[in-house]
Amino acid sequence: MLAGLFGGRAGGFGPGRRVSAPGADSEAEIELPVEDTYAGGLRRIALQTGAGLHHLDVTIPAGVVDGQRIRLAGQGASGLGGGPRGDLYLIVRLTPHPRYRVNGRDIAVELPVAPWEAALGANVPVDAPGGRLQVQVPAGSSSGRRLRLRGRGLPNPRGIAGDLYAEVKIVIPAQPTPDERALWQRLAQASAFDPRAARAGAEGGRS
Repeated sequence: MLAGLFGGRAGGFGPGRRVSAPGADSEAEIELPVEDTYAGGLRRIALQTGAGLHHLDVTIPAGVVDGQRIRLAGQGASGLGGGPRGDLYLIVRLTPHPRYRVNGRDIAVELPVAPWEAALGANVPVDAPGGRLQVQVPAGSSSGRRLRLRGRGLPNPRGIAGDLYAEVKIVIPAQPTPDERALWQRLAQASAFDPRAARAGAEGGRS
């Protein structure tokens, strides 16, 4: 009875019957700079496979984040007996960047400002993956202050975009001119401000 069900040409596994099966899915990691993940678009990538170096044109969705998978249908392993190929999943890895630090969809960038800009307030430019932006530095800003630019991080096609955080860093001239040095000396004589006392007071208030 079993032989009648599974044997011969009518059976799925008997002689003369061609067996087909879909190919296995594959995974590979690709490294992308944050500028590419921000803008998205068509990119040509090179993958090392058992058959050698393989080039693919891949559409990178705008706003992909580290660890996200991009599915390439029919680019996986070959099928058996004419079966369809499997899929290839590209796992995105963000390359380290000299200026940007990425956390999910949020991006942090250092914002160099002059001492007078930090003291008096100023509207200064900041470089972002999507282009240069203007950020308002409030008067009295110290180094380390984070200024949030809502929605200026990595875009999100299915929801809310990340934020850009500009972190204030006060930079002084390495070699001040004689006039600049004279101004610093006048400020030192005129000001009673003690940054160490102010910091101690702030830390005491948080305890």
